[in-house]
Amino acid sequence: MAKPYSDALLADGPLLFVSGQTPEAPDGDVAFDITGQTRQIFRNLTEILERHGAGPGHLVKLTYYLRHITDLDEFRGALLACLPDGHLPAATLVEVSGLVNPRYLLEIDAVACLPREHG
Repeated sequence: MAKPYSDALLADGPLLFVSGQTPEAPDGDVAFDITGQTRQIFRNLTEILERHGAGPGHLVKLTYYLRHITDLDEFRGALLACLPDGHLPAATLVEVSGLVNPRYLLEIDAVACLPREHG
């Protein structure tokens, strides 16, 4: 599988730093698998980006906190489905022993480069 990240990106605009997003839906539901959790995190993240006049195509850096490295292939597949075609932010992935809620398999924080008119 191709690597789902860029080695480096040059940002030219105001930066938006987004705190770690968890896989919890607005109603408190948490998917049981890494694919569902990845999709929910990107729904949460996209909502934040849209409030600032941006979208997933404006992401320049992502940090993934993955509970189980054995979920990596499934996570990568879900991740690529959440990103715009050909847009691969710089990224770091770490396996962690736990997250704030034991049901969480993943947390993602992000940096986006906003369009200049929204900075």
